[in-house]
Amino acid sequence: MVKIAVLVSGGGTNLQALLDSEARGENPNGKITLVVASKPGVYALERAEKAGVEHCVVRRKDYATAADFDAALLDVLKSHDIGLVVLAGFLSVLGPSVVQAYPRRILNVHPALIPSFCGPGMYGLRPHEAALARGCKVTGATVHFVNEECDGGPILLQKAVDILPGDTPEVLQKRVMEQAEWKLLPQAVAMVCSGEIV
Repeated sequence: MVKIAVLVSGGGTNLQALLDSEARGENPNGKITLVVASKPGVYALERAEKAGVEHCVVRRKDYATAADFDAALLDVLKSHDIGLVVLAGFLSVLGPSVVQAYPRRILNVHPALIPSFCGPGMYGLRPHEAALARGCKVTGATVHFVNEECDGGPILLQKAVDILPGDTPEVLQKRVMEQAEWKLLPQAVAMVCSGEIV
């Protein structure tokens, strides 16, 4: 059984999709055993609490350097015997020491079809704003392995989502979550836990 840590920074809708998928028995080879938030008071921590999942906060600003933050995060992951790390809207960038400790064992979901609208600063509503500004007819979501290049790791799954006339960034964000992110992320996690993806 692969122990999974989900790293969050906000409301935790992707965390909820993972918890729901697990409850439906869709990931028989993995279990979410830890939720790590980048700041206290986020709703994702309440979701973890309701699901009976252990949770904690590791804040970047509590550490003098990025390396100290990475070391603290690694300590938490290692002490919980975590085998797979899932970034679900986690806004702190993982440093080389964390990435190297979990080669091809860190997944991220990105709200665009990589290589479009990705990289540093492209999070939250920004990829959706960029897709609309560009006049795209299609956007979507990508689940990829994390390496040391922001949004640059190998792609596992992608799903396209239509952009409709009159879409706002907020409306588009919700559609991409519902039609792509909440489906792709649990699917990718199950694939990695089963050994289907090595």
